[in-house]
Amino acid sequence: MDYKKGTVYELMDAGGPTDVREPYFMEAVEEMMRSRKLCAIASAKMPDDMSYIADLEELFGRKLDDVRILTPFICDFGNRVKFGKGVFINHSAVLSASGGIEFEDGVAIAPCFRVATINHDFNNRHTIYTYGKVTIKKNAWIGMNVTICPGVTIGKYAVVAGAVVTKDVPDYAVVGGCPAKIIKMQNPEEQQE
Repeated sequence: MDYKKGTVYELMDAGGPTDVREPYFMEAVEEMMRSRKLCAIASAKMPDDMSYIADLEELFGRKLDDVRILTPFICDFGNRVKFGKGVFINHSAVLSASGGIEFEDGVAIAPCFRVATINHDFNNRHTIYTYGKVTIKKNAWIGMNVTICPGVTIGKYAVVAGAVVTKDVPDYAVVGGCPAKIIKMQNPEEQQE
């Protein structure tokens, strides 16, 4: 069967499934290799060698004037990540981004952040994948060692600390734990734009 270019991304956007044995999946493999190579090049540079930013700009296909990412950094699908303005991602982040990741304006990410947007089929785990986009809304603050699972939305101004996030986090919530649970709610009137 012939597939048009972009079929794999249409399937990812629909949540899957995709099958690695199908010819359409080669487009995903090519992007994965391109992305991993650019991340390896950027991460191999000394932290004070700011030329790594050009590697990340190539990875994401956009200028990063209003985004700061520290290395080491790993992302397997640079073409599936969107950034708002003023986003900061600290070192040692791992973005498994095939299902799509969106960072809205002002998002701050602490070291050792992990996000997954792909999952394996329970019975055909080596060949069939499903997907869920992760959205981190305006001014959310993600603390150290946080893992976000596929399909999760982190609400605006939410704070996530030391957590594995398996469900959506409401706006202004403070969550933590494994799995993440609401610890308290912030007062929206106290937040600065």
